[in-house]
Formats: sequence, C-alpha cells, structure tokens
Amino acid sequence: MSIGKSIAFIGGGNMAEALVKGCLRAGLFEPAQITVADASADRLAYIGTQYGVKTTSDNGEACRSAAILVLSVKPQVMPHVLAEAKGSVGHKPLVVSVAAGVPIATIAAEFGQDARIIRAMPNTPALILEGAAAVAKGGGATAEDLSIAVKIFEAVGIAVVVDEKLMDAVTGLSGSGPAYIFTVIDALADGGVKMGLPRETALKLVAQTTLGAAKLILETGKHPGVLKEGVTSPGGTTIAGLHRLEDGGVRSALMGAVEAATLRSKELGKKEG
Repeated sequence: MSIGKSIAFIGGGNMAEALVKGCLRAGLFEPAQITVADASADRLAYIGTQYGVKTTSDNGEACRSAAILVLSVKPQVMPHVLAEAKGSVGHKPLVVSVAAGVPIATIAAEFGQDARIIRAMPNTPALILEGAAAVAKGGGATAEDLSIAVKIFEAVGIAVVVDEKLMDAVTGLSGSGPAYIFTVIDALADGGVKMGLPRETALKLVAQTTLGAAKLILETGKHPGVLKEGVTSPGGTTIAGLHRLEDGGVRSALMGAVEAATLRSKELGKKEG
C-alpha cells in the first residue's frame, strides 16, 4: 500500500539503497516520489539508473520538499548534515535516522524539540531484504509517523518498536549480530573441513542449516530450547557436540559479545550526544 508522500535519503550508501529497493518492491512509494542525495556522482548515477529515482548532490535540495527525510549517513558526518538540513527545511518533515549511536536529542537540538523524529537501527541483511530493525519514537512524532517508519523497515525485513533507551541493546544484539553469526558459520565450516568436507560444500551446508534453523524459530514460534530438544537424541551425536559447545563456553561468549557491544554503543552515544 502506497504511503503517498515524498521521501528523501540524505546519503546514498548501501542501507539507503536497500531501503529504496525494498520500498519500491513493496509499493510504498513511486520512483518519482523518491530522491537520493549523495556526494558521489558515480553512486548517484548508479542509483538513478538502477531504480529510476531522482538524485542530487545537493542535500538542501533533497530536504526542501520531502515529507519524509531519511538520514542515512555515518555518525561522524551527522553534525554537518543536521546543520545543512536545518537551514533547508522550512516545513516539518518526518525525520528518520539510521545513524548508529546518534540520540534523538541530538537531532532534536537542530530540528526543534517538537520535531517528528524516529530513530532506527537496521542491520546489514536489509541489503537482501532480510533485515531486522528496531525503531524508537521521539516525543514529537505521532502514532502515524511510527507506523510509516515501521512500514519502511518492514519493506526490508522485520521491524520492532522499542523505547529509545533500549537502542544500545538492539545495536549490540541485531546491529552487530550478523558479525557474530558469520563467525559461527565460519567456525562450523572449518569444523566440516577438519572432518574432511570440501570447503565449498561445508560452507553451503552450514549456511543453509543456519537459515533453516532461524526460519524454524520464526515460523513455528517455538523456543529454541524446545527445537534443540527435537534434534537431541539420548546418547547421540548432537548431545556430544552440544556438550563440547558448553565446555567451550560458547553460550557465555555470545552473551558477553552482546553485552560488550551494547556497552560500546552507550560509550559512542555519549560522545555523539
């Protein structure tokens, strides 16, 4: 269902491209309603040709008429982008930020305390429309604004609504999570190679196994512990492998990874704020 508004992306990187592709595929916007602003002429040429959307190297031009403004830039350039956008926006757009670690308060300091701001934390599987995103609503945003943001991120996967205070935990879990899973997949494939499987075969088997296991959780709604028991026979191969994982502290290490990434996100957020 079309949102029926114009949308501009400030920053035309991979996440912006994923959102453009997903939104077009879902029919949320027509190409003529989308503008992408970026400093790279080559990047703009690619996006314009690939998706048929409007492009510009002028952030101000993109900001001036957009009903929805997506800030899809690196955190370190956000201050410059905010200052530029503030000087170009004469209306009150819905502002959606995907800049990691940048608090809503930082954006509101430029756009005004009553600004309609949504902060989002997507992850890289959004590039293949299988992302997991969390969105948090600022004080000036409406329920409709939140609904629009959810629809945009559901176009590239799933989206959940959280309080902003939980965004650091989201960053530590799903934001950084793909790297944890890639590490687990790589290690399991190494195990297959150690036991004699060709590398390509081992990697294909473990990647599909990971995908299938994740889909079982999402589609059955069963707790992973219950699904684990369905694979684990008394005295069998799986329990032998699980015992080695427990002995190696894998569960504790993964919990610690989420904790460490969350704490680091909090540190970076303080610097940005």
